[in-house]
Amino acid sequence: MSTNYFFKDLVYTESEVKELVGSPSVRGEQKVITEVDDQCRHFIQNSPLIVIATSSSSGADCSPRGDAPGFVNVLDHKHLLIPERPGNRRTDSIKNLLENSTIGLLFTIPGMNETLRINGKGYVSRDQTLLSQSEVNGKIPVLGIGVEVQECFLHCGKAFIRSQLWNPEKWPVKEQLPSPSKMLTSHINMRTVTEKDITEVLRDTYTNELY
Repeated sequence: MSTNYFFKDLVYTESEVKELVGSPSVRGEQKVITEVDDQCRHFIQNSPLIVIATSSSSGADCSPRGDAPGFVNVLDHKHLLIPERPGNRRTDSIKNLLENSTIGLLFTIPGMNETLRINGKGYVSRDQTLLSQSEVNGKIPVLGIGVEVQECFLHCGKAFIRSQLWNPEKWPVKEQLPSPSKMLTSHINMRTVTEKDITEVLRDTYTNELY
């Protein structure tokens, strides 16, 4: 039972969920496959952005990975390799996988409302033979996330349709967007770090440290 007293009338069992939401259709049940077929491979080859879900005893984490379409390497019908490009060195996904190999992936394609979901086991690899296939600008990733595929299925496009994510007419004007520099300055909360400092750091890392 939850000790959180902010949320009321909580649901605790699967049967309660089924009573409220209903059961999936036969189509929904049957769409799950256990390997990367030609259709899934085609989807992956056109995806420039994925979201990785991992977890450990300290909690769950969700993290994006992006690169040129097809940056996730399909090794065969059961195995994928995701290059670990330079980032902020927190390595949250990597550290989670060292403790718990369960991994979930969400593949997106710009302009397409449907997404591809893949679930399986994740492994942290430094195999330079495999990672050399992800070389960009003469740089080979030092690490990669290997995925042993257990489930693949297409996720319906309702979330993207409702959000109108791909509709430029619904995008907010730039002046209304949150300021990354201002947010980071506030969250870091160090007198010696200014918003100008953060802006310069972001500009440099986005220009010179993508690979």
